[in-house]
Amino acid sequence: MFISFVEALRRGGIPASLKEHLLLLEALDADVIAAEPEQFYYLARSVFVHDESQIDRFDRVFAEVFKGILAPAAPGAEIPEEWLKKIAELYLTPEQMAEIKALGSWDEIMAALKQRLAEQTGRHEGGSKWIGTGGTSPFGHGGYNPEGVRIGGEGGQGRAIKVWERRDFKDLDGDRQLGTRNIKVALRRLRRFAREGAADELDLDGTIDGTARQGWLDVKMRPERHNAVKLLLFLDIGGSMDGHVRLCEELFSAARTEFKHLEHYYFHNCIYEGVWKDNRRRHVERTATIDIIHKFGPDHKLVIVGDAAMSPYEVSHPGGSIEHMNEESGAVWIKRLTTAYHSAAWLNPTPEAYWGHSASTSLLKTLMDDRMYPLTLEGLDDATRALSRKR
Repeated sequence: MFISFVEALRRGGIPASLKEHLLLLEALDADVIAAEPEQFYYLARSVFVHDESQIDRFDRVFAEVFKGILAPAAPGAEIPEEWLKKIAELYLTPEQMAEIKALGSWDEIMAALKQRLAEQTGRHEGGSKWIGTGGTSPFGHGGYNPEGVRIGGEGGQGRAIKVWERRDFKDLDGDRQLGTRNIKVALRRLRRFAREGAADELDLDGTIDGTARQGWLDVKMRPERHNAVKLLLFLDIGGSMDGHVRLCEELFSAARTEFKHLEHYYFHNCIYEGVWKDNRRRHVERTATIDIIHKFGPDHKLVIVGDAAMSPYEVSHPGGSIEHMNEESGAVWIKRLTTAYHSAAWLNPTPEAYWGHSASTSLLKTLMDDRMYPLTLEGLDDATRALSRKR
């Protein structure tokens, strides 16, 4: 029983043993939990997961093995389920999509949303005006509109400019084994430049030996050998970045291996006044971005990882964030970071050929003084060269 589950855990990088398998069976035989999917999920996780960095891997394996049979309850689901179901998918031809007009500016969209919230008295499905599911209204979810505010729901057409819902993301797995050593080799360029420019350090053994031989103090120095690079890493998580998780985990794993002085933080889409260390507690434990700037000196190298794909309002406008009403625009915070850290680069996992299709990508590339590089081996090589230049 559950042998296939154990084997899947092992393939997924969880060191599941026969002892743990028997412990799970014993707990089930003893009826330590109720016959509920959520309780089984937490029981299995407590048995097989011994380090919090493995939780994401466990969740992916659990979802794959028990898909359609068991599923852990979605956290924070307070909206009635029937409101969140897509009652009907609306398929539009390219001609129909071309006929749908965006409302206009950010201020017009928010004003219209406020008015319709005041006017609407009940649930609505489909259509082109009211807030609901399906349809072509700029508000709601499950339909199509080139610009709009998604309220509730998951997935959709990926075109919303603001998402008013609480979403939970997972930390990147810093222990993922790389399929290739090339990323590490590319990152070592920074270490080599750091060693070339580093100050010499005292060779204590050589000094003692030289002093004993000469009869007077004979100070010996040697080049600094340890990795002196200080790296400040910001990682975009969730949403459109879900498709790039594996690549970002490989980069994160390599960075943790190669750099002794590494500080990392997560953000979603664009950096604003607060970032976080733990995605599971991002709604309650955040770090002020200005505090990071004050804490870590200008000798740190800044690397931002993200696909830069979002509504341009998220970069250019106060209140443009899809998750909260930010008082200052993302552009203001990007400018503060690049001013504080002259050695900076943005790594983009989206192929460079598609950057021109996204207005937000062009905006962020300009804010970064064109220091945006594709997250490829060639892009990493170019980024490390740029980070190594003295400004």
